[in-house]
Formats: sequence, structure tokens, C-alpha cells
Amino acid sequence: MAEKEKNFTDEEREAMQAAAKEARTRRSRAKKSPEELRAAGEADIKEAIGKLPDDDRTLAEKLHALVSDVAPDLVPRTYYGMPAWGRDGKVLCFFQPASKFKVRYGTFGFEPLSNLDDGTVWPTAYAVTDLTKKDLDFLAERLRRAIS
Repeated sequence: MAEKEKNFTDEEREAMQAAAKEARTRRSRAKKSPEELRAAGEADIKEAIGKLPDDDRTLAEKLHALVSDVAPDLVPRTYYGMPAWGRDGKVLCFFQPASKFKVRYGTFGFEPLSNLDDGTVWPTAYAVTDLTKKDLDFLAERLRRAIS
């Protein structure tokens, strides 16, 4: 008998499990105050960042500091186990670490909630291997536009 084919990679299965856990957590936090939600999200994102390999952790920490500074109204949370920030219960932007899917660069991406529209074609994600001051300034501008 032939070996059964896998429908999902280990990484995809892990992401689905993380999403299910996050959904249960959101339901259990439904009646919390905005301050309690922010504190819980901050703890979740710090835990997720703490589990990352050094290179990804450094990038995630810089992105978390950037989002916290530029868009303090966005609430930290996790998104498929990855660091993310959102409002009204929806993700606006996220960091997909390179280690998540064993690729050569991380991604800082934006979800459809963001206001990045520019004509009929616009970028919604950026490859990230390092974050210089110039890179952070560029992403800060994109973030400001996304939340406008």
C-alpha cells in the first residue's frame, strides 16, 4: 500500500493549531476591558517573539517597537502564532518570521483592513532581512498610511 500523501506541511499544521488556539483565547477574552485585552495581547506577542530564533527575534522586537511607537492604538496579538497588531478584533499588520516556513527572509505584511490602496496595484508585504533606520522609517510611513 502506498504511503498516504500529506495534505499539509508540518508548518501549515502548526499554524492552523495556533489559529485555533488564538480563536479560543479571543472568545475567552471577549468580556475583558480594552486595557485587559492590550495587556493580554502584549503578553501573547512577547511570548511568541521569545520563542523565535535570534535573527527573527531581533526583527520582531524592532517591528513591535516600531508599531507600538507609530500606531499605539493597535493592539498586539498573535496571528497563526506570529506577532501581529490590529484593531476591532482584526489584524492590520503582522510579522511572518523566516523560520516559520524555513525561507530566507521574514515578511512584514498588511491585511485588507489597512488603507494602502494606490491605484489598482499596490504592495501589501515587504521582505525583511534586516531593519536599518532607513528601513524602519520606510515601514513607519507605510504603517501611518495603513492606519489612516
